[in-house]
Amino acid sequence: MSPRNRRIVQAVLYESVAIAIVTPALGWMFNEPMGSALGLSVAMSTVALTWNYLFNWFFERWEARQVVRGRSLARRVAHGIGFEGGLALLLVPLVAHWLDMSYWNALITDLGLLLFFLVYTMVFTWVFDRVFGLPASALPTPAS
Repeated sequence: MSPRNRRIVQAVLYESVAIAIVTPALGWMFNEPMGSALGLSVAMSTVALTWNYLFNWFFERWEARQVVRGRSLARRVAHGIGFEGGLALLLVPLVAHWLDMSYWNALITDLGLLLFFLVYTMVFTWVFDRVFGLPASALPTPAS
């Protein structure tokens, strides 16, 4: 699979599963109607989908320049933290506006989601790599 297609498939699958998990959780946590929770989930997913594609493009470019290839636990943790940290900067204002709360409360809310998504991101990426294989950027270079 080409790197571009791999990123698109990975991002769409990631966000589809996330919407299915997050919508009922948001509805329950904030006593929001399911329609509102779904709207927020889709809005957050749209932001996250765009960020996912861009972040993975940059991450794979960085990864391709590394001497040590493969995806160690440390590299997966760095990937998860980098992805979720950037996403938090984008989502806190959206959550604050949608749920009519302060930025501080939105940040606290987002931190709860981030804890879940940090683990979800690492597990999802590991499963995705097992099913679809590692990207070319993470494959060992052939011995000369």
